[in-house]
Amino acid sequence: MAIKVYKPTTPGLRGMTGYTFEEITKSRPERSLVVPRRATGGRNVHGRVTVRHQGGGHRRFVRLVDFKRDKLNIPAKVAAIEYDPNRTARLALLVYADGEKRYMVAPVGLKVGDTVISGPQVDVRPGNSMPISNIPVGTMVHNVELKEGKGGQIARSAGTAAQLLAKEGDYAQLRMPSGEVRLVRQVCYATIGQVGNLDHGNIKLGKAGRKRHMGIRPTVRGTAMSPRDHPHGGGEGRQPAGMPGPKSPWGKPTRGYKTRRNKTTDQYIVRRRTTRK
Repeated sequence: MAIKVYKPTTPGLRGMTGYTFEEITKSRPERSLVVPRRATGGRNVHGRVTVRHQGGGHRRFVRLVDFKRDKLNIPAKVAAIEYDPNRTARLALLVYADGEKRYMVAPVGLKVGDTVISGPQVDVRPGNSMPISNIPVGTMVHNVELKEGKGGQIARSAGTAAQLLAKEGDYAQLRMPSGEVRLVRQVCYATIGQVGNLDHGNIKLGKAGRKRHMGIRPTVRGTAMSPRDHPHGGGEGRQPAGMPGPKSPWGKPTRGYKTRRNKTTDQYIVRRRTTRK
């Protein structure tokens, strides 16, 4: 995929870049694999905002993506590569030998006409899914399961991949996209290859309106608020936060404050993405 640079005919277009979409082969989604998406605007059932900076945006349909890849030993042909507005990666439309259609996250190098398959004894090729126990050490994988049969949860966004470092006993060591090294059971499935759309991180939105089309509302600085709205607010003129360490709107420390509370999975983390102080 290449990046398109716009001619600066307006201030918003100056510095803006976008996709060329040259890998997209089908403009409309498969009708049987989409469901309506109800926008919440970040509000809960009581109408109160529980997630800030959400709202508006273009109307979208949810694509039903097969993260489990549980249709074993049945080959599927790639019928199309499609755009998905709900994720950074592209989707591959698979047509199985028995006629069923499913979506999967498209890895690098997967093209229309290629054949992919899922199962214990399949070739190590991009797009094929198999248990980690059958994947050679050093292989780059994506859509990695953390629990057997639950479906892929790790490395699903554009350009990401995990690397299989070692196998020992029932567990394998995987280097996550964040740099963390984690133990994952070898019976869990993973898909070979790296997720496509590698240039996603190089896209420059260029103007605020493009962010609003994505359903992301503005973020106001805490120092620009009043004291009742934010701990950083208040004061005459521009002021620093005025406290030891920045705070969230609810007074919780930020920037380095540890929020991890899931001690049950600490035993599976071999090396953290950041060193402990």
